[in-house]
Amino acid sequence: MNWPRYRRELRDRLLATRLGLMGRQHQYGEIVALHRFINHFEIDCVVDVGANAGQYATMLRKDIGFTGTIVSFEPNPEIFSALAAKALPDPKWQVQNVALTDHDGTANFNIMAADQFSSLNRPSEGLEPIFAERNRVEKSVTVSCRRLDGVMNELEALRSARSVLLKLDTQGHDAAVCAGAGAVLANFTGVQTELAVRPLYAGSVDYRQMIAALEEFGFVPSAFFPNTKGHFPLMVEMDGLFVRRDLAGDGNIPLV
Repeated sequence: MNWPRYRRELRDRLLATRLGLMGRQHQYGEIVALHRFINHFEIDCVVDVGANAGQYATMLRKDIGFTGTIVSFEPNPEIFSALAAKALPDPKWQVQNVALTDHDGTANFNIMAADQFSSLNRPSEGLEPIFAERNRVEKSVTVSCRRLDGVMNELEALRSARSVLLKLDTQGHDAAVCAGAGAVLANFTGVQTELAVRPLYAGSVDYRQMIAALEEFGFVPSAFFPNTKGHFPLMVEMDGLFVRRDLAGDGNIPLV
């Protein structure tokens, strides 16, 4: 009898039931993929870029059981205080009030009507009403900007980590964060990034360009899952989970 298989199926069914009861069924694919990825590649540090109020880090702790280090970056000064308060009781969760991009310095950061849409990029023109209203610039503030390769050299938690997952959720700015990582990007085990099927931000790349860019950096797809709900029948965005090519093997790793 294949007990590991039965345990996995029971775990996944219980997860699906719990998420459904909480109205979070749209997160099922992401959580299952991340659970397997984090455990198989022994991820001990997650770099959480575009943390907002800490939703992703909370999901890592509560839904996946991740116990390693989390380093969250959030430039929005209005949201950062909530993020810092949420991270305060967790000694392995660090927060940085800075925007990661392709240069060091400062930049205008656009705070949108719905704070989850806030970005260094401005909204695209001609958005559908549901997005035009939520992704509307209410004000802009000046924020500090850093390149990821410089930050990696300064934070001990990142220098000492053995296997790091880079999560990007910067609302149209993920490609610039990768550019700012430079050669350091090759040290990451994996990258999770937003992939825009219908770009919501001016100057952002679409999913085909982002997949091609990550391939040039040495990463290949591991999983894809939608990250927006309530927009049927159109897909707006999905998330992609990528693994460094030299770690991918032959793709015949047993399920656990």
